[in-house]
Amino acid sequence: MTTATTFVSPPTTRPHFKFWPARLPREVEIPQTSLWFNLAVTATRFPDKAAYLFFGKPLTYRELHAQAEAVAGWLQSVGVKAGDRVSLYMQNCPQFVAAYYGILRANAVVVPVNPMNKAEEFKHYISDPQARVVICSADLASFVAAANADVPEADRLHSVLVTRFTDAMPSGELAAADLPSPAVEAWLRSDPALPSRQDTRPGTTQGTTPSTSPGTSYTRWTDVLAQKLVPGPHTAQPDDLAMLPYTSGTTGLPKGCMHTHRTLMANTVAGQWGHAGAENISLGVVPMFHITGMLYGVLGAVYGGGTVVILPRWDRELAGRLISHYKVSHWTCIPTMVIDLFASPNYKSFDLTSLRYISGGGAAMPAAVAERLLTEFGLTFAEGYGLTETAAPSHANPPERAKLQCLGMPIFGVDSRVVDPVTLVEMPIGEVGEIITRGPMVFKGYWRHPEATAASFVDFERQSFFRTGDLGRMDEEGYFFITDRLKRMINASGFKVWPAEVEALLFRNAAVQEACIIASRDAYRGETVKAVVVLRAEAKGKTTEQDIIDWAKEHMAAYKVPKLVEFVDALPKSGSGKVMWRLLQDEEAKRAGA
Repeated sequence: MTTATTFVSPPTTRPHFKFWPARLPREVEIPQTSLWFNLAVTATRFPDKAAYLFFGKPLTYRELHAQAEAVAGWLQSVGVKAGDRVSLYMQNCPQFVAAYYGILRANAVVVPVNPMNKAEEFKHYISDPQARVVICSADLASFVAAANADVPEADRLHSVLVTRFTDAMPSGELAAADLPSPAVEAWLRSDPALPSRQDTRPGTTQGTTPSTSPGTSYTRWTDVLAQKLVPGPHTAQPDDLAMLPYTSGTTGLPKGCMHTHRTLMANTVAGQWGHAGAENISLGVVPMFHITGMLYGVLGAVYGGGTVVILPRWDRELAGRLISHYKVSHWTCIPTMVIDLFASPNYKSFDLTSLRYISGGGAAMPAAVAERLLTEFGLTFAEGYGLTETAAPSHANPPERAKLQCLGMPIFGVDSRVVDPVTLVEMPIGEVGEIITRGPMVFKGYWRHPEATAASFVDFERQSFFRTGDLGRMDEEGYFFITDRLKRMINASGFKVWPAEVEALLFRNAAVQEACIIASRDAYRGETVKAVVVLRAEAKGKTTEQDIIDWAKEHMAAYKVPKLVEFVDALPKSGSGKVMWRLLQDEEAKRAGA
């Protein structure tokens, strides 16, 4: 249980209020209910409306509600109690949403996990949140089994619920508009066969891992839906923990961000910023495990009663056809998706005229691409800014008055300042400092990390502000611009790569003595991952750069894998023995600028 706090509104003298859209209130009323209540209400209002479309097959709000109830009943039947954490590990699909709301219905806490993570990485999402139940897709069940076998016996899972993508797909042939590329189609239809009902051990069928842990049961998604177990009363309150999304940092393993129903509800109801409504049809391609994809594809969509056309992974040809065929009106994306769509030889044939609102973040939209969107399709790209700690946006550009390569202005109820990162004195307009933020969507702290929580907040003008770790400036109209970051982080196509985490994984390679991860400039991804490696003596002359890359592909998520490897005899170190990563980063930047 998290204690509620009284929220103090931002000062009315903040400069952005002079340019605040006349159609919008300064703040939004946050419902005093749980997030589950949103689905219950929408399923009552629009029972037969398609909540999600997955390769042409609709899932209505009535069906979504029933599936979530069945999942909640099963969770409680295997011992999940109020406040327990349940890890959710799969690509975008209707089952993700049903599982998400099922966990909430059971009064439990959602722990979303990046489906790109491998077994070595997934162990952390069993032990750190103290999860005893996982809901995953069949293609990832082998990673769950391998990770579970490698954690201490006291920390192991007792129940795993497994679904296949084909559980939510049409049984017949796909319509032309829904046909994915051959690679994606092969991936969708390559779900490993699930264990038989009699033998629930992974490893008894093709596509799973032979090693397993005694006492862990594996259950089929379709069996859970068929059982229709009825859960007990829904008792979660607004200030109860609802979700524990993980974010990394400068040191150590990823940390869970404690979000309550109230902090998530704040941005859930803020959809009016982008003209959200029940009439909307949105493209759900940003990963749902990620705070942005979750807000717009899972929470906001259900609250508003719109329809989401789901893509499990990016496919530019399919995206273009789906926007055209289903008359998609809203698309939240990352800039590289738009760049890739324009690179398609077929993009002239795509009908994007139905799009009314296109927004995104994670990386700056190149001005030339934004101009093409405006010139060719009459669309203004509305960039936004936020963090896992702020439940996605804390800043956004109003679509009617957007600025390019700009974070936008603080949204409903948000107060942001630019301060000197050392003295915490507010910087004059136009000067660079650290962005600090407070608002109703700011998280309650890091799970089991009180020291990190304390270090992330600062008292400013008698209010508690979150230190974003990003350096930026504010113009005279109250719009914010990012210039650099205090935190050591690489932004690769919107995916945050934390060097300390990649380094920790690389140290498991027997050939690596030391490693330092830095960012390298990349024309398409913005930044990409580079590893500066010192090899062990016995590996020199035997291990190649490609060997390191190939090993990384097997042991870490694809976006973390170093695309560049440089061997050196030694890493530069300070007098205290710390690796001087900033020196290596500056040298890389000089080379890129040469």
